[in-house]
Amino acid sequence: MHDLRAWTHDRHRQVDDEPYGGGAGMVLKPEPAFEAVDALRRGPHTRVIVLSPQGLPFSQAMAEALAREEHLILLCGRYEGFDDRIPQGLDALELSIGDYVLTGGELPALVVLDAVARLIPGVLGDAASAQADSFATGLLEYPQYTRPPAYRGMAVPLVLLSGDHKAIARWRRKEAIRRTRERRPDLLARAALSELDRELLAEVEEEAAEKAAAKNGKRTTDG
Repeated sequence: MHDLRAWTHDRHRQVDDEPYGGGAGMVLKPEPAFEAVDALRRGPHTRVIVLSPQGLPFSQAMAEALAREEHLILLCGRYEGFDDRIPQGLDALELSIGDYVLTGGELPALVVLDAVARLIPGVLGDAASAQADSFATGLLEYPQYTRPPAYRGMAVPLVLLSGDHKAIARWRRKEAIRRTRERRPDLLARAALSELDRELLAEVEEEAAEKAAAKNGKRTTDG
């Protein structure tokens, strides 16, 4: 962590100033940002990232790409944001973690840091954990369970207790498709589905239709 004030040269250590053209708030000045990056670079392979609500949406695929970079510098915005010459002149990748505005870029930087760091070999105890995560395969992750097998009337699906690894793998993939269809249909629309995936999706949609019909029938009866 580095304080941009370390690269200021006035007695007030000023890192921001009023925006040209008027308006509310203050804008981060270019000089401290450029000098900080110049001092912190580790050669030509350093990648500069600017955290900004105007940036590209941060995604799992982007985290995977950044994990392959040799060195990252993350610049955190404040106030009204950066003088636009900062991302332009530093050829920075502007990233946003969502369609909302925070007080500063420190929390988004931590989100990017965590998402990227866990993909570096050796960080996680089991590398397979990252491979099965939500978004890693283009779908949300399947439901997970652990002991006890039953709790407060809720039981673990029997297939997970069967020891049949092929059946478990099929169930997990089907449930990942089901969960994605229900919660993030936009992801499902973009996912590269195999022939088996399409078969499982058809089963999920048929089951959903049957469930909806049964629910409507109950409403009619109750009415």
